[in-house]
Amino acid sequence: MASNEAIRQRDLAVLWHPTTQMKDHEWLPLLPVRSGHGVWLEDMDGKRYIDAISSWWVNLFGHSNKFISAAVSEQAHCLEHVILAGVTHEPAVRLAEKLVAITPPGLDRVFFADSGSSAVEISLKMSFHYWRNTGVEGRNRFVTLSNSYHGDTLGALGVGDAGLFKEAYQPLLMEPIVAPSPDCFALPRDQWDAHASLRLAELRQLLVQHRDEICAMIIEPLIQCAGGMRMYPPSYLTGLRQLCDEFNIHLIADEIAVGFGRAGSMFACEQGEISPDFMCLSKGLTGGYLPMSAVMTSNKVYEAFYDEYTSLRGFLHSHSYTGNALACAAALATMELFEARDVLADNRVLAQQMMDAISPLHEHPHIGDIRQTGMVLAMEMVAQREPMIQYDWKERRGMKVLQYGLQHGVLLRPIGNTVYFMPPYIIQEDEIAQMAKAAMGGIDLATAD
Repeated sequence: MASNEAIRQRDLAVLWHPTTQMKDHEWLPLLPVRSGHGVWLEDMDGKRYIDAISSWWVNLFGHSNKFISAAVSEQAHCLEHVILAGVTHEPAVRLAEKLVAITPPGLDRVFFADSGSSAVEISLKMSFHYWRNTGVEGRNRFVTLSNSYHGDTLGALGVGDAGLFKEAYQPLLMEPIVAPSPDCFALPRDQWDAHASLRLAELRQLLVQHRDEICAMIIEPLIQCAGGMRMYPPSYLTGLRQLCDEFNIHLIADEIAVGFGRAGSMFACEQGEISPDFMCLSKGLTGGYLPMSAVMTSNKVYEAFYDEYTSLRGFLHSHSYTGNALACAAALATMELFEARDVLADNRVLAQQMMDAISPLHEHPHIGDIRQTGMVLAMEMVAQREPMIQYDWKERRGMKVLQYGLQHGVLLRPIGNTVYFMPPYIIQEDEIAQMAKAAMGGIDLATAD
């Protein structure tokens, strides 16, 4: 069997890794993973690591989950894939029925795709095309929140506000209207709703100015994940839905990262008691097994495209693997695991255990903010607490936390100076304790100078 070092050398000769400056791997060794079971990953040399970030937020019920694995295996012996244009199959139908049943009211149609970015692209195109099909002229812009991220394909990148990701591609991108984020960084919880109200008032001014240009507003409900796990209250969602209705624009909820229980409810929009016009789903949809995404929308939107072929009103968008039967089987099994026990109630216990485990950080001189929404907990490393002074991002202190975590059996992947936990829902209390101990040790090391 190959060793860690052998796999690393073979990898560096041929692979180009995502969101990575490959030169870093001259000093930061790759982690070669040969297997995963539960919350644990195992490298080629037999060392184990807790997957504290659910492998980029996709894994809900653990690696090599027997129930999901069996469902995928059974499906593979029946039908692995078939074109979904002019063809259908029961797993796709069952999954669409399930998603319609569990998502907020009014989301009655499902369009499958392959990734979160693809789902965002589809929602943007559907919104624009809806207004075109209904005879409304001049609507070709989107509103986004500052510090937002919606994916790396050009359309998704264009409606984000993550400068680090999009700066090089700016000449290729659409220009969104950027509204101030309701992010409540470093604010006490009792001030979150008031802050959200101020941001809604500022948004209203933008909508008054641009109302006739706007197709839709796109948001990450409750947590701006790639933007550093920045969080805001459900009251913003409630007020935003009211504004979108008042100004007659679509609301796109990018629940790719926060859906399926991450934010504490099955879908984050539920906490604001709203239904968006479009909901983008991916990541946890298949329990971390296979790439798949879905765009949920209303019959009203669907009917704007429903006409004779010669009207040219159809939605001409496709992916070769749309509705892949294996991915549908994984997603259906994942949904069954939610039904088998009260996952959300169990997660509330786990969330409290995570917060309790990092309680010493509340007094840490270089932790400026600790925030939690559901199963997402974030800790912000700062140069100084009062007045708060941020570390220079070029110092890359988060990398020290990553390295320390690996040395102590935990896979962490800080976003800049933000250390966060987003573990699978099957993590145990002793594993939470190990995860927290590694994070706190890494933070001590990273902030020591």
